[in-house]
Amino acid sequence: MENSKTFMIYADGGARGNPGPAAYGFVIYDEQGSKVYEEGSAMGNATNNVAEYSAVVAALKYLVSSIQYPVSSIKFILDSKLVTEQLSGNWKIKNENLRNLYFTIKELEQKIGAKFIYSAVPREQNQEADRLVNAALDANLVEGS
Repeated sequence: MENSKTFMIYADGGARGNPGPAAYGFVIYDEQGSKVYEEGSAMGNATNNVAEYSAVVAALKYLVSSIQYPVSSIKFILDSKLVTEQLSGNWKIKNENLRNLYFTIKELEQKIGAKFIYSAVPREQNQEADRLVNAALDANLVEGS
């Protein structure tokens, strides 16, 4: 019998310079703790916060296009308190770029129809997503030189 799924997603974004060359990374795990998918991608120049939001957007776009429904809950683990508090509805979003990304995320959440939880952890507890960000930034710097 197919039950609804739960996912845990570790997501991170970063920029070298703020703004500067930026990238995002995310790793998706299923309810058994098995890795479902991972992605790291350079994204041109952006701020750290835009990169963090972009990681959430990319993970949700992947889920919308690739997962079997239904999904009951999705927990995002990020090392950005700003992004987790804004996506949880606790802090206002004053930056227009972040507000646009916020609305994109909320639209994707509605398509999935699950319960969403956003949690902030210290960077040391988000090493896999952080590694994907840095690998994408390093690869982009090599390609760009």
